[in-house]
Formats: sequence, structure tokens, C-alpha cells
Amino acid sequence: MEEEKKDSVPNESVLADLLIDNIKSIDKEKEAVADIAQTARVSENAKLQSVSDTSQKQAVSLEKNNKLYQKYKIKDIVFLAIITACTLVTGVVMPFVSGVQVFGIIQICLGLQFSILPVIGMMKVRKPGALLLQSIFISIFLAFMFTPMVSIIACALVAEAVALLIFRGYKNDWACVVAGTLYMPLTLPVLILLYNVFPSISKGKVAEQMFMVGSTNAGVAIGISVAVVAICFVGAVIGMIIMRELKKAGKLKE
Repeated sequence: MEEEKKDSVPNESVLADLLIDNIKSIDKEKEAVADIAQTARVSENAKLQSVSDTSQKQAVSLEKNNKLYQKYKIKDIVFLAIITACTLVTGVVMPFVSGVQVFGIIQICLGLQFSILPVIGMMKVRKPGALLLQSIFISIFLAFMFTPMVSIIACALVAEAVALLIFRGYKNDWACVVAGTLYMPLTLPVLILLYNVFPSISKGKVAEQMFMVGSTNAGVAIGISVAVVAICFVGAVIGMIIMRELKKAGKLKE
């Protein structure tokens, strides 16, 4: 009996050791699980923080883009100057038609190119004042060709104001189309106003005398005005399509 008791003592000791080892193993597994859970939480928090930072950056970027006033860079002004030069090259016909006494003849001859190129400029430099800057550059040269066409600056102001009131900026391509469509047709009423208010511009002749054909017939004048608007709208849409294709091809980025 004594020998059996002696044998049972070591067995109980071994079982106790095994139990302790199991408990320790379970504790280690718990610690490992806790570490994994902590790592997962840290990773998840990092992802959430990254998403939050990205959202904040996008919100800041969107807020900057939606601002009506945006600073111009040198490259913006250079691009608009290049577009202005191209517009002037296509407007060489003006000196030849400025003396033709037909209402809207200048606008009909220049409507297409004076809407295609300004729209390209506005779609590249999507900032308020893009059309106005082009008009200022253009008017410097037009003053020597046909002085009253300097009024194109006022037309650019009105066209941009309408587009900005409707679209709140040039991020929408159709905002550029609207401004480009209104740009040249607005010179018709402005020129008539200038000739009547300031006769010295036309050497003492009023608008009716300057524009013999179409100026005294309201129907003809309205018809010519509609034709000018249609030509400019077509030109503005063509300008939008050209700019989109250039962007797709990677030739011109905004």
C-alpha cells in the first residue's frame, strides 16, 4: 500500500504540471489574440484616418475650384495670349469687310473663329476673367483695324457675367459655350449704341448711315442677329468638341 501511495504522488505532480502548462498556453493564446485584435484596430484606425484625410483634401480642392475668384498663373496668361494670337490671325479679314455697309457683316465673317478659339481658351483656363483677358489682348490690335471693335471688352464682361450667374464658374463645359456664344453677337447692339451716342467714332454718321443694308429694316436686322448667334453657337460647340478631343488624346491638359 505504501508503494502505491508513493507511485500516485508523482502522477498527481505530473498532472498538476500539465495543467499549469495548459493554463500558460491558454494565456499565451489569449495574449496573441489580443495582440492581433490590437493590430487590426490600429490598421482600421489608420485606414479611417487616411480616408478622412483624403476626403478633407478633396473637399478643400473642391472648395478652391468652386471659388469665383482664382489666381492666375503665368502659364494661364501665356496660353490665353497664344489663343489671342491665333484668333487675330483668323481675323485678318476684318480690314477688308469693315468698310462694307451691311449690318452685321463683321460679326458674320468673324463669328465662327471668334467663338471656337475663345471657348478653347476658357476650357483650358477655367477661371473667371479668361474671356475678358482674351478680349483685352484682342482689342489692343483691333484698335488699329477697326477702333469701335474695342467695345468687345464690354461684350466679354457681359458674356462672362451671364455664364457665371448661370453656372457659377467654368467647370461645366457648357458655361464656356454660353460665354463663347454670346461674345460676338453682343457687339451688334454695342456698336449701334456707340455710333448713336458717340458720332465722332463714325465721323459724324449715325448707325443707320453706317449700316445701310439691314439697319433700317427691323426684320432684316433681327434675322442677321439670329444668324450671328447661330454661327457663334456652332463655333462654340466646335471649340468644346476640339478641346475634349485634345484632352482625350493627352495633347492638352487643363
